[in-house]
This record gives sequence, C-alpha cells and structure tokens, in this order.
Amino acid sequence: MTAIQLEGLGFVYPDGTRALDGVDLSIEPGASVAVIGQNGSGKSTLVRHLNGLLRPTEGRVLHDSEDVAGLRTAALAARVGIVFQNPDRQIFAGRVRDEVAFGPRMLGRGKAEAAAAGAAALEAVGLTDATDANPYDLGYSRRKLLAIASVLAMDTPVVVLDEPTTGQDARGIARVQQVIAQLVADGRTVIAISHDMRFVAESFGRVVVMGSGRVLLDGSPAEVFAESAWPVLASTYLEPTHAARVGARLGLGSTPTEARLVEVLSARG
Repeated sequence: MTAIQLEGLGFVYPDGTRALDGVDLSIEPGASVAVIGQNGSGKSTLVRHLNGLLRPTEGRVLHDSEDVAGLRTAALAARVGIVFQNPDRQIFAGRVRDEVAFGPRMLGRGKAEAAAAGAAALEAVGLTDATDANPYDLGYSRRKLLAIASVLAMDTPVVVLDEPTTGQDARGIARVQQVIAQLVADGRTVIAISHDMRFVAESFGRVVVMGSGRVLLDGSPAEVFAESAWPVLASTYLEPTHAARVGARLGLGSTPTEARLVEVLSARG
C-alpha cells in the first residue's frame, strides 16, 4: 500500500497562474477522501501531482516517505491510477476488451493476466455485455464507467476519480459507490474530486475542501457539513447537503447524509 504526503506543495502554471499554495496533506493507505471546491480551487492540479502528471513548483510529494521527484511518470502510474473527468481524453482503443487490458499490459503483465484483470474490472462497473463493442458506440455515462474500469484493471494501490458521477443516473451513481466501497474494503486508497455533495457525504470517510489553492477544511463529512462550517463552504461556492440543512433546522446536530438524518429522527421518536 502507498501512503501519500504533500509538504508545502505549490504549483504555478506557465502563464503565471498560481494553482496550489502551500498545501500540506497526508493520506494513509486505505483511506477514502473526497476533494471538493469551486472550479479553479486547485483540485485537479493537486491530484495530477500524485502520479507525476504535474511536478511541484514548490514543496514535495512523497510516496511512503520517498520524494517522487526523481521517479518517472511510468513508475508512478503503477502506484496511482487517475480516471480523468472526460473519458474521451482517456479512451483510445477500438474495442472495450482492448481498452481495459492496455493498462495492465503497460505495467508488464502477460496477455492472459491482463485480459483477466480487464474482465474483472468490466464486471465491477457493469460492462460485461460490452466486451467486444467499440467504446465510442457506448453512451457518455458508459464510457465514463469504461474509463473507471481501465484504471481498476491496473490494480494500483491508489485510485483517483475526477468527477466520477458526471453523466450518471441514480443506478450509475450507485455502481460507482459500490466500486469505491469495494476498493476500500480491499485496502486500496480512493481519492475523488466531486461537485455532488450528497455523493461525497455518502461515499467518503474524509472530505478536503479547497479554495484558492489552499486547504480550507479537512475532516469527516459530519465535520465538514456541520452548520459551523457552512461559512467556509460558502466562501468556495459550495452548499451543505440537503440532509445537513434539514438536520440543522430541526436542531438535530450534524446529519450530513439522509441515512444519518433518519437515524437521528428515529432515535428521538
């Protein structure tokens, strides 16, 4: 498993835009972490440092206490798999089965092993019926699931999901939640960027709120969506979950999820 630590991480794009400003963050193996914030808050820039797609302007990225500055992107790809927000930036093969087998093959696995890993990943996302299809014959939501499967097949210790519920209906969101739960059960680390606060509250044990390239809040969903944190959420144009708003209005305390809200209401008779 891979522990990740960011120390004073800063990044400035060539046009002078500062996207990250002194980010300190530690993520232990097997954690489930959601990163939230308005567009331009630094979320995507942050996660692209985890596997070397971007390199720090300042500070360090550590994997198991090792500075990754000297490691090639190909080596880091075996540790951290990233699913991009737009699946069409990630998909390129002519058949679904070839798409999911590509990552494992690039990591040095044999043809049979890569095929088996790909088949298991397709089953996890519900795409076993599309094995021989052209990926671009699939709808957007299924291409998104295919992009997730292509990273799952690589079996990286860390999986990063950028807006995984975009374009998904309720069934698709439930499927993504099942994938996340299984990854965590297997001891793998899941980090996700999302604008869906209900999904975040229901699916992750930890929430990091970013604004202007800095970490503004870092805690459990109960802490981040508690009424006392609403001003900070508002500063980055985020709103608490509906369950949290109802719970606060009824004086029930922090109730970030509907399940928690019902639980508290039931306990109070």
